[in-house]
Amino acid sequence: MPIKNPTQSDFPSALTVTVTLPPSASSPAPNVLLLLHGLGDSAAGFTAFARALQLPETAIVTVQGPAPLPLDLGGFHWGDDVAFDTSSGGLDMDAGLTRSTATLVNDVVRGTLVTKCGYLLREIMIFGLGQGGMAALTTARELGLGDNGGSLSGVVSVGAPYPLSGQRSGPKNRTPVLLVAGRDSLVVSDAAVRRTKEVFEFVELSRYPRKGDGMPTNRNEMMPIMQFFARRLRSRQGVPEGSVEIG
Repeated sequence: MPIKNPTQSDFPSALTVTVTLPPSASSPAPNVLLLLHGLGDSAAGFTAFARALQLPETAIVTVQGPAPLPLDLGGFHWGDDVAFDTSSGGLDMDAGLTRSTATLVNDVVRGTLVTKCGYLLREIMIFGLGQGGMAALTTARELGLGDNGGSLSGVVSVGAPYPLSGQRSGPKNRTPVLLVAGRDSLVVSDAAVRRTKEVFEFVELSRYPRKGDGMPTNRNEMMPIMQFFARRLRSRQGVPEGSVEIG
């Protein structure tokens, strides 16, 4: 089956997605990058990042978390529930990801990108921030299971390891993973990195020289991510020099 660029109408109407195609796209993009926002954000909030990436020959699909936060907190989340972290008083990212993982596996990846658009798993990469990074990792693991399982092009998880609530039994998943986190991160701790390596065979770690697990803020912080993209995404043109400038 020949590939075709994904469009919003290809996805189930219950999902909120935006599709950003590469500039001057004259043929279907050979890669798809899924963007999963952090806890309390939305697809609209992450779409500007999709435009700033300017990845050649890559269709970028920004997916919104399936459930709104309660109590008029605003934004959306990927968890099965909303839980509070007793140590920080904030929302806990690791609140179970069973339902969102099933949605990403069945409706987004297999149901739309593979079945409708003709992509292979190895032509699909996922980038997630915070809770979205946890969802990216659990999705990659689930896609590797069973007779029809396979490896994705890669997963970039910013500020989040494989969750404690996730399943860890079975053979290691062969999807390459890049974990990005701040110096002395409490979330992406040494123990959390070891837990991720229990599930995935190939795990790289890149730490900012600063504290904080948020999105990259400059060229140097973004460079390891762009290098990972350059290695894992299929492109005859390479990664544009200016594409690491994200503001």
